[in-house]
Amino acid sequence: MRFRPGLLALLVLLLSPLVAGAAPGKAVLLFTGDNGGEVSHCGCGQLPAGGLARRKTVLARERARGEPVLVLDAGNALFKSLESEGEPGARARAELLLEQMEALGTAAMAVGARDLVLGTDFLKQATRKSKMKVLSANLVDAKGKPLFAASTVVKVGQWVFGVVGLSPEGEVRPGVTGRPPGPVALAEARRLREKEKVDVVVVLAALPLTSAQALTRELGDAVDFVVQSHESRLPGTAQRLGHATLVPSGERGRQLGRLELTVAGTGPFVDLAEVARARDGLALLDENIQRARERLAAAKDEVARKPLEEALAGFLSRRQRLEEQARERPDAEGRTQLLSFIQLGPDVPDDPELKARVERLVPPGSPSH
Repeated sequence: MRFRPGLLALLVLLLSPLVAGAAPGKAVLLFTGDNGGEVSHCGCGQLPAGGLARRKTVLARERARGEPVLVLDAGNALFKSLESEGEPGARARAELLLEQMEALGTAAMAVGARDLVLGTDFLKQATRKSKMKVLSANLVDAKGKPLFAASTVVKVGQWVFGVVGLSPEGEVRPGVTGRPPGPVALAEARRLREKEKVDVVVVLAALPLTSAQALTRELGDAVDFVVQSHESRLPGTAQRLGHATLVPSGERGRQLGRLELTVAGTGPFVDLAEVARARDGLALLDENIQRARERLAAAKDEVARKPLEEALAGFLSRRQRLEEQARERPDAEGRTQLLSFIQLGPDVPDDPELKARVERLVPPGSPSH
C-alpha cells in the first residue's frame, strides 16, 4: 500500500501533538516577581534558594514536558530597594538579569518602581534589542507621553494571550508618573479582547496588594489573571475576586510560579485548588457539626444549649458556602487553573555555565551572595 504525500502530511500533523506530549487545550504560565536584584542563591545559609542558574534549570525542565509555556515577570525584578542606585554591583546585576530574562525566554515584564532606580533611559537602553517586552500601560513622562508599550500579544501553543503591564500610581521618579491604573488597564484589556481576539488576558500588576485587589474587582470579565508584585510577599494562594483571579508572584527569585491552565472553553477559570480545599474543609466541618449535635442533644440546661445552638447554626451556614465551592467544577465547556510554586532550593541543580557567570559577578561568601 502506498501513502499519498498529502495523506502522509496530514497524519504527521495530527500525530505531532501526541509525540510532543502536549495536552490538548493546556497552557502553562510560568512567572516571577519581586526578584529584587537577586542573581544568586539567597536566604538561609543551610538552605539557600533561588538564583538565575537554578531558574534556567527549572525552565528547561518545564519546556521538556511538552506543554506550551509562557514566561512572564510581574515587575520589581532589577533592584533590591529604591535606594540601590549607589550599591556596588547593582547596575551589573540588573544588566545580567535583563540579559538572562531575555535568554530564558521571558516574553514580557512589567515596570515596577524598583526597576526604575537608574531611570527610564537605563531600562530602555538595556532592552532596546530585546525580544522581551517591557510593559507599562500607565507610566507617562512630564509631558504626559507614554514611556513604554501598554501590552503585548503572545501565541502560546494554539492559544493567544494578551499581556498588560501596570506600574504604581503617582510619581515614581522625578518626571515619571503613573496614571490611575484601572481605566487604562480596562481600556487595554478590552482592546485586546475585541481587536486582537485573545483567548486569555493577563495583567502584570507591579502595584501594592490592596491596589491590585481593588483593580482585580474593577476589571471584571475584561481580564482573567492579575499577577501582582510590589512588597516581596511570600507565595500564597490565588484569590478569585469576581471574574478574575489575583495571583501572588513570590519573592527574591526563590521560587518560580506555575499556573497550569485548561484554556479551551468559556467563562471564568475554575480554581481546582480552591475546590480541593473546600472539600477538605467540608469533611472537617461535618465532624464539628456531628459533635455539636451530640453535645446539644445531651445538654438539658437552656443556658448551656444556647451557645451550642448558635455554634451549630454557624457551622451549617459555613457548610452551605463550602458545599457550593466544592461543587464548582468546569463543565465540558469550562476552563480550569491550578497554581503552584516551584521552590528553587538545593535539590535544583545550577546550570554550570550560568552559575560561573553569576559567581564572577557575585563571588560565594560576598555580602550580596
